[in-house]
Amino acid sequence: MADVPKREIENVEFVFEVMGSAGEGIDAVDLGDALRALNLNPTLALIEKMGGTKKRNEKKIKMDEFLPIYSQVKKEKEQGCYEDFIECLKLYDKEENGTMMLAELQHALLALGESLDDEQVETLFADCMDPEDDEGLIPYSPFLARMCERPDMLK
Repeated sequence: MADVPKREIENVEFVFEVMGSAGEGIDAVDLGDALRALNLNPTLALIEKMGGTKKRNEKKIKMDEFLPIYSQVKKEKEQGCYEDFIECLKLYDKEENGTMMLAELQHALLALGESLDDEQVETLFADCMDPEDDEGLIPYSPFLARMCERPDMLK
């Protein structure tokens, strides 16, 4: 079954229970969310390539269709990881002390790459961000640790 270990199949089944309906599968618009719920980080282009849609109720993806998608996305090399993101944010660390301007991070998330919208950035900051200091700086390592689910990196 698409070279997916039994434990991971159980995780996929759980995601399908939460996001879909019995027998029908999940809506293709939720493909990216389902993959992210399984600790993958697909790009928007990859989600679209794998069959994700932009409108709800255009297409359903059953579990037997999802498992090969999951397996292929899991093998993708262009997902980025905690260490990659740290290296990127070091470019904004002018003092070389593990901090950066919150405004610069917000701008990067809103304007660069696969940009987020204001609401997504606000939610991300509410969930993962330590408060900024009086100078508008934030420690970026704990932010990324929370975002990438790396509790071992939290201070």
